[in-house]
Order: sequence, then structure tokens, then C-alpha cells
Amino acid sequence: MAKRILITGGAGFIGSTIADLFLQSGWDVAVLDDLSSGKREHVPAAARFYPVDVRSAAALEVLKQERPQVVCHHAAQIDVRRSMADPRFDADVNIGGLLNLMQGAVEAKSVEHVLFASSGGATYGDTERVPTPEDHPQLPVSHYGAAKAASELYLGVYRANYGIPFTALRYSNVYGPRQDPHGEAGVVAIFCGRLLEGRPCTIFGDGGQTRDYVFAGDVARANLLAAEKRYDGPLNVGTGVETDVNELYAHIARAARSDRPAEHAAARLGEQKRSCIDPARAAAAIGWRPEVKLADGLARTFEWFAARRKAA
Repeated sequence: MAKRILITGGAGFIGSTIADLFLQSGWDVAVLDDLSSGKREHVPAAARFYPVDVRSAAALEVLKQERPQVVCHHAAQIDVRRSMADPRFDADVNIGGLLNLMQGAVEAKSVEHVLFASSGGATYGDTERVPTPEDHPQLPVSHYGAAKAASELYLGVYRANYGIPFTALRYSNVYGPRQDPHGEAGVVAIFCGRLLEGRPCTIFGDGGQTRDYVFAGDVARANLLAAEKRYDGPLNVGTGVETDVNELYAHIARAARSDRPAEHAAARLGEQKRSCIDPARAAAAIGWRPEVKLADGLARTFEWFAARRKAA
């Protein structure tokens, strides 16, 4: 029989990409998503779908009914700025949702492994080592980052008390088809949309701030390998390559065949200057390496937005 996986947040752009890959790899897939930000059309037709809030009693019933062997938890409040404006809401979704899910996992008595979408930028904060390895202290400077770091601690409690191992997949800035303009990597979706509309793109500050951009398809592969290898512990899922915003814009503008320069606005307060994570442990532990080069991934992402615009 196929292994069963429940993917929360599986209507989102990362979660649905993961669902596609697990189905292609022969897994039995169920998706739980309240569609507050995800889209129903992104859920694969072959996956059973539950339009349920991860914080609800209904989510517990889904776990008892599905009895998954693996839970892949991607349902989250993902906006760093909203977390700063409303930290109680952020904690309610990101910590409360996780705890509700894990209580359901304990009651279902079927869960052998948890895949958790953590953050390789927000949990580390401003780091002394770039690219940043997993053993670097987690020093978040946002409520979102604090909730992700706390979630890893809570998962450790469930591992210690109930024997449920977990992989904390610490993502860098994920981009790709189906992306919405939310979160830091949402800049890719924003730039694509504005270039397609013939509108100017704005870069905040001098554009020298760097991030580590990883393609959603590569992220899905990291989840699959972590599940198959039953890896227990944190893993960075990034490229180890810093890309500044000016370079990012240049790549997308080339994909759009646009020579329109970006506009600049005042820098945002508190923005990290550098963020880049070291993926060496993932290569050694589960055989994962990023395969999609940034220029190729951005071109594929732009083509997806262009096709969607044309269809609309």
C-alpha cells in the first residue's frame, strides 16, 4: 500500500507543489487548507481535500480519519510584517495551529514522522556566519521568526514524549509558479506582475540587500527526500548563494524582455542586510542539492505568470 501523507497548507504555492511531487512518487495524499491564502485550483485532483482550519477541532477529526504516516505542516501565517503588527494572531496560527495538529497526531496513533516548514532566514536573524549553518544560534528579530523557532522546540517536546521524529526544513526565500506576493520572496511575484502590466518596479533602499532564493520544485524534492530518509533534525533548504535585489530584478527584467529600470524608494526599517543559508547538511544527510539555477527558475516563474495573465 502507498504511504499516506497529510499536507497542511497544501493549497498554497509551496504546499501544492509538494503535493504534486508526492503523488507523482506514488504516495497517497490528503490536503488540509482553509483557503485563507491558498487556492482550491492548486490542489491536485488526485488528493483528498479538506477545507479546514488547522486550529480547529475538525482538523483533529481529519487526522483520525486519514491516519497519515507522515504529516507535512505548511499551513501558516507567513507575513513577517503582519506578525509584527499582530503578534497574537501570528502565534495563534503558527504555534496554536501546530499544537492542535500535533495533539491530533498523538490521538491518531499513526504518525511516524513530521515535516515542518521552518525558516532559514527568520529564525537565524542577523547572523555572524554567511552562509549560515544549522548549528548557528537562532536569534529571530520578528514574531514570525520567533514562532517558527518555538515550533521547533515544541516538536522536540513531542519527539521526547511521544516518539514522533521531525524534520525542520529551514527554507531560504522560496519562489516559483503559483506564488502570491506575500513574504520576502514575494518580491519575485510582485516584479513579475508589474512587468507584465507595464508598471514600474520599486526596490527599497539601494538594492544591495541579499537573500538566498530557492526554487519551489527543489523545495518539494527536499520534503520528499526527508520523508523517504526519515531524517530527524533541522535541515537548511537553500542554495548557499547570495543574490541582491538589483540582480534579482535584472534577471526578471531579462525574462520579461524589458529594459525598464527599477525605481528606488527609502529603505525599510529593520530589514536584514544579508541572509543566506548553508545547504551542506542536506546534501550529506538526504542527498539533496538545489538543481534549478536562479536565472532558469525566474524565467520559468515569469512564463507561468505570463501564461496565467494571457489565459485570464
